[in-house]
Amino acid sequence: MKTFYQLSKEEVINQLQTSFSGLRNEAVPALREKFGENTLQEAKQKSKLSILLGQLNDTMIIILIIAAGISFFVGEHTDGLVIIAIIIANAWMGYAQESKAEESIKMLKKMAAQFALVMRDNKPVKIEANKLVPGDVILLEAGGIVPADARLIEVSAFKTDEASLTGESYSVEKTIEAISKDNLVPGDQHNMVFKGTMVSNGSAKAIVTAIGMNTEIGKIAGLLDVGLQKTPLQKRLAVFSKQLAVIVILICVIVFALGLWRGEPAFQMFLTALSLAVAALPEALPAVITIALARGAARMVKQKALIRKLPAVETLGSVTYICTDKTGTLTQNVMTVEKMQAANNNEELLEYAMLLNNEVSASENNELFGDSTETALVYYALKDGYTKEEADAKYPLLLKLPFDSSRMRMSTLHKNGDKWILFTKGAPVKMVAVLSEKYKNSIQEWLNVNKEWAKDGLRVLFFAYKVFDQEPGKLDVSLEKDMNFLGITAMIDPPREEVIDAIRQCKTAGIKTMMITGDQPLTAKAIAERLEIINEGGEAKTGMDLDKLGEEDFKNSVKEIFVYARVSPEQKLNIVKALQSNGEFVAMTGDGVNDAPSLKQADIGLAMGITGTDVAKEASDMILLDDNFATIVKAVKEGRRIYENIRKFILYVLSCNLSEILTLFFAPFLGFAIPLLPIHILWINLVTDGLPGIALVAEPAEEGIMNRPPRPPKENLFAGGLIVKIIFSAIVLTLSAIFIQWWAVRQGYDVKTQQTMVFTTLCFVQLGNALSVRSVYHSLFSKGIFANKGMWGTVVLTVILQLLIVYIPFLQPVFKTTTLNSNAIQIISLVSLASLLCIELMKYLSNKIGKAYGTKKD
Repeated sequence: MKTFYQLSKEEVINQLQTSFSGLRNEAVPALREKFGENTLQEAKQKSKLSILLGQLNDTMIIILIIAAGISFFVGEHTDGLVIIAIIIANAWMGYAQESKAEESIKMLKKMAAQFALVMRDNKPVKIEANKLVPGDVILLEAGGIVPADARLIEVSAFKTDEASLTGESYSVEKTIEAISKDNLVPGDQHNMVFKGTMVSNGSAKAIVTAIGMNTEIGKIAGLLDVGLQKTPLQKRLAVFSKQLAVIVILICVIVFALGLWRGEPAFQMFLTALSLAVAALPEALPAVITIALARGAARMVKQKALIRKLPAVETLGSVTYICTDKTGTLTQNVMTVEKMQAANNNEELLEYAMLLNNEVSASENNELFGDSTETALVYYALKDGYTKEEADAKYPLLLKLPFDSSRMRMSTLHKNGDKWILFTKGAPVKMVAVLSEKYKNSIQEWLNVNKEWAKDGLRVLFFAYKVFDQEPGKLDVSLEKDMNFLGITAMIDPPREEVIDAIRQCKTAGIKTMMITGDQPLTAKAIAERLEIINEGGEAKTGMDLDKLGEEDFKNSVKEIFVYARVSPEQKLNIVKALQSNGEFVAMTGDGVNDAPSLKQADIGLAMGITGTDVAKEASDMILLDDNFATIVKAVKEGRRIYENIRKFILYVLSCNLSEILTLFFAPFLGFAIPLLPIHILWINLVTDGLPGIALVAEPAEEGIMNRPPRPPKENLFAGGLIVKIIFSAIVLTLSAIFIQWWAVRQGYDVKTQQTMVFTTLCFVQLGNALSVRSVYHSLFSKGIFANKGMWGTVVLTVILQLLIVYIPFLQPVFKTTTLNSNAIQIISLVSLASLLCIELMKYLSNKIGKAYGTKKD
């Protein structure tokens, strides 16, 4: 069955059972009953309760809930209350973020026209736009918003601005003739207008063919109803939490079984096993991650990147593909004359023609309004020193023959002293037809120039003029003949200067850049070559090409093609989905309504802050405040930094927690008293782990962070030998604590002193561990030793706090500590230093071995 753009005016009238004079009033109620209102439907929203409960449906949170219950069960109420506070804080932050109602479709509604001028019973009537029905005949004027999708039946110099819907960077000339081609995207349906687009020039009459959710903008609204995408960090933390749950259960079982084997009371061993399990949990992890993301978001704002959804801060560090719109993202979104060549050295007259032969108007502050092609011509002439006042004085305008789609020319008649001059501009092929016979032999050279410029994606216009000795009278197409060739201009929406370097940096970082645009393939390919997205002669696929591919072929080809042109919003969405199905992490940039579905589907959506529509911004995770693609590179670096720092914290906190477990586990086997009490474990987990953890997430990015490829999509948090590092570091810390207790026993210290010494030792050696894990690749004693002043401040503060609870009398009963003499403090300090040097030696040897086997980079 033919679509409306393929039908003639008469066929459209018959199919919709209407007339050129509009619907009869009595026919409207039945049509409204059949088709409903011309409005966009909003997706159902989750209830507040379901959103809140959803925050608790996470393995890590469930583990913490169980840990809180265990803490209360074994009488450690302080532990339990702290863990519950952490759970509530994280749940509330997630609830506050997700409970915000979906605004995307509401923003689409704001783009809709409020009223429409419609023919009813052969009379123009102004009605509310939501009352339109298919078959209505609407009247459109410059400056108005198109109220519904409609088939044009009359046009007068009619153009529409469809940039937000199709990605076109200039106004589209409309026609009324039927188009025979199949499967055209909206941008190529030149006899149709679409709901929410702007009328930029002229007037028209059209028959409504679709309303509400059946319009092109309605289809986009339907595509926006996609599920929330989990960020890479959320996915990795989910895996980590499950792994941690298995480890905690194993600890419980092993400790309980060994206790029974040694003949310990069953209930006592059960409580001990549960206490050790709670000690194994990194309670501070959710809080530290939230702080890391919040700090990263604050840093990104300073770099012109506004984070809308906190987990997205880290996501850019994981992306393998950046799919970017062209118009306004890679380009300046301003048509610009790039080349001009006058015939017979007649540059001055050509620039006057550029300044006068148009429909451009100017505001009081000299801002130009009109078709983007024509404003580009005027700006070029103004930049060369010509003025509109001077041009009008020299060549006063008399008559104007507007551009139309059949002749593809525009003419203006001007007084020129005691003569008259006609300026004409238009498409090269159409302009050749009106030139004088004297250009028969030479015009081919200019047509060859046109071909060369067109290959570069430039939009070419020819100019001509004709001088009359007598006033021609009325201006019509009969005057457009025997004209003198004046010259040629070419324009393009040029790429942003800084984008080329940004794309090169993406290549260095192992990130592939893909252009997906609604613009013409020739233009898209030319811009992509300039930006080095593809090599010269590279391939560009169109929406029609994609329609011919099966699902599997599409999935395979999407890895090989880096420029897609003339694609629909649904095809953009499918490209993103295909990349994701191949295991890629996808960032999508865009500014128009047509980009919103793919922005929402992508792992991270990046909207333009200046030129971006409200719909695009609402569908995004991050907004580029300066509309600068180069800002993405800075955000990628920040994302990678955050992820590395979170891994450092996990290395730090798990090695510390494991050392506590091993110390508690082995001390009794060596005949020592219980080395740590529950209050000591709580202090270490929240203060000694928490404060340095917060400082770790502020660690500066390591050198060469942007020279590494993106992390493999399936890589977990323990990749890169992290488990081995955790175990080795934990063994070093455990040996330090066990040695101190052995030394204390040899010195004849009582049990309380032994516990205070082990407690203080673990505090100090863990602080040394925190200093070491600041860098995965470089020694603590390298040139960046004082780069993170916050870490050193935290170390000093934690040492002071530890000494306070050891030496201040009224704190000793609370923390179950006692005063240590100078000998005890000296041996603890020496052991702490030795522990730090051992961990640093391990790092040095690990990196040496890694380089030798090619698994590590400088």
